[in-house]
Amino acid sequence: MMDFCNYKGLEFSAPGNIREVQELLFKKHIHYIMKRSVYYRRTLRGLEAEEITLDALSSLPFTDKSAFESCNEELLAVPMSEVRDIVLSSGTTGKPTRIMYTENDLTRLAYNEEISFAGCGLGPEDIVLLTCTMDRCFVAGLAYFLGIRALGAAAIRNGLSSYASHLEIIQRMNPTAIVGVPSFLHKLGQFMKVHGIAPEKTAVRKLICIGEPIRDINLSLLKMGQYLEEEWGAKVYSTYASSETITTFCECTAQKGGHLHPELAIVEIVDDEGTTLPPGEAGEVVVTPLSVEGMPLLRFRTGDISFLADGPCECGRYSPRLGPIMGRKKQMIKYRGTTLYPQAVYAVLDEIPEVGEYFVAVRSDFDLSDILSVHVSVTNDSCSPAGIVDRLQARLRVRPEIVISTEEEIRKQMLTGQSRKINRFIDRRNN
Repeated sequence: MMDFCNYKGLEFSAPGNIREVQELLFKKHIHYIMKRSVYYRRTLRGLEAEEITLDALSSLPFTDKSAFESCNEELLAVPMSEVRDIVLSSGTTGKPTRIMYTENDLTRLAYNEEISFAGCGLGPEDIVLLTCTMDRCFVAGLAYFLGIRALGAAAIRNGLSSYASHLEIIQRMNPTAIVGVPSFLHKLGQFMKVHGIAPEKTAVRKLICIGEPIRDINLSLLKMGQYLEEEWGAKVYSTYASSETITTFCECTAQKGGHLHPELAIVEIVDDEGTTLPPGEAGEVVVTPLSVEGMPLLRFRTGDISFLADGPCECGRYSPRLGPIMGRKKQMIKYRGTTLYPQAVYAVLDEIPEVGEYFVAVRSDFDLSDILSVHVSVTNDSCSPAGIVDRLQARLRVRPEIVISTEEEIRKQMLTGQSRKINRFIDRRNN
């Protein structure tokens, strides 16, 4: 299953060559899951592996996150004796689920991150500070560490430490790049300024942003991305991944979307009916990861909303690029005739300097409309609920209830202990 290693640099090949290699790897993938996976032997019953081609992909059944809860053992395609790492998904939209990796899968994970980091300009000369955890059955910190190691760069595994701890590391070890959540990196920059350290005067020249979008649908920087570039004097790069697919989409130096590595995955965008959409149209991201041994997947519905950009990139790659994540399907809000995602509200709040911490809550009493409230802490009393509502109305055409609370009260709601991620969206709807 180490086929991916034979095709390094495939994304620089002509589209026809990429398609030819993907067809070959897809056929191997189908043969593997129909032979080794109890789950897919059942769901693909009646089909012959020899007859399934890449052209038939859109006619095959989807796999969704619920399969990891209800059919976890059936999804495992190897004996437990071949499992080398067990992780839990982050549980952003539900209960964390178990995902098991073989030695081959960990090698694939490292390769994926290596070529992703290389794409945004990192190399052996870099020192990379990781501000994400490697413990608590979380895969992201491990993935980034393996990728940096494979790249030949140096990793500093400081994890989910305090701002003061990261400041000390930055001063003592001079990292040239940081991997972290954009809002955390912004607050770290502010903390440094308060303590007389200018972020732009440090050695940091690249920020690899995880977990939160930094670009809009036009691939322009959101205000948070602009803050980061201005205060750090660094380039920001967005990356997107999921534990289940073991696949990352990271921006290259052109910063025009996250590149698909075609030897590792096939990506589709589908609408609510499951119909595949053309490039440029937004829908749910569906991933078929290739060369996975432990828990191979077919047409995995991520629940995330984005779009594909095709055509050659300025960097010389011909592989499709994934746009920014516009929201999660389960988090779509229907508010007085307007459909929006929490990320759109976050983007407006991030543009208001006086707004500190915040979260969005939604509940519903009936099916036609949700009840939306935005809870914020403010750093200046001049920042009024009416002013915040006006900003939201101007950008999103919505006027939700604004609740001013202390930062401590906001953080209690965001950090419930049920997820390892900061939860800015609290869904209290009946469904």
